[in-house]
Amino acid sequence: MFRIKITSAVVLAVVVAGCATMSVDLPSITEAPTNARHAGKVVWHDLLTNKPAESRKFYSELFGWEFVKPGFDIGLGNESSYMLIRHNGNLIGGMVDTNSLGRSDNISQWVTVMSVDEIDTAAAEVLAGGGKMLSEPTDMKSRGILAILEDPSGAVVAMLQTKDGDPADREAGMNEFVWDELWTGDVDETAAFYARVFGLQYVDRQVEKNGGTYRLLNAGETPRAGIMENPFGDVPPVWVNYIRVADPAAITARVAGLGGQILVESQPRDIGGHVAFVAGPSGAGIALQTWPLD
Repeated sequence: MFRIKITSAVVLAVVVAGCATMSVDLPSITEAPTNARHAGKVVWHDLLTNKPAESRKFYSELFGWEFVKPGFDIGLGNESSYMLIRHNGNLIGGMVDTNSLGRSDNISQWVTVMSVDEIDTAAAEVLAGGGKMLSEPTDMKSRGILAILEDPSGAVVAMLQTKDGDPADREAGMNEFVWDELWTGDVDETAAFYARVFGLQYVDRQVEKNGGTYRLLNAGETPRAGIMENPFGDVPPVWVNYIRVADPAAITARVAGLGGQILVESQPRDIGGHVAFVAGPSGAGIALQTWPLD
């Protein structure tokens, strides 16, 4: 049966609030200032893990990722409490050692971070659109201003007003984040919510295999994320992050030996390509996807 690690929304909000009290300085998500924001774009992914050493080994050996220290004290207790993730020199995410937050419970998960132009305005739209603000906009200094919201379906996502601007659009390389998708029980309501908060448009893509549709959240002609009916009834609404891989089955064959777990074996997707779902050593789930889909 498919399982994905989902942390309580309240717990995640407490983490952000705790960062505010500790005056955390998270590193910028860009190597050089771009001074441009792309509202609605997923600009970052942070891994919360209570097993940082095992997680580094897992992702390094599966995908060739590098974990590097920011080079300055971020205010979380030790120099390895937050690490940047690089692949082929590109910044692709970060990792938080949740042990440094003083938590004994396992709050491991991947956190999806979406860009906003002006976070206070976006927060007001969250409330007006039927969502909840789980944490107030919090100054993370070098990174910008961060907040956690819960959409009307109950899915949790972070939004960020970057200090230096968002990374420029580029094609995802192999073994990098390629797509982000919301699984929800009400596609129409949820799509309208994200369109309102992030200024996106939504369009349906026809799925020939089953005669259904797949909803895209677009910024103009640029797809930013997908929304689909939750395929697993026992999984609460959740954002799912996809890594571009050449062969999901080849990856899953190595997962158990590296301390992870196969959640769903490689299989074809109705919208195209092949996909598998795995969890790292701390239980945080992630998807493996061939790309392009055809």
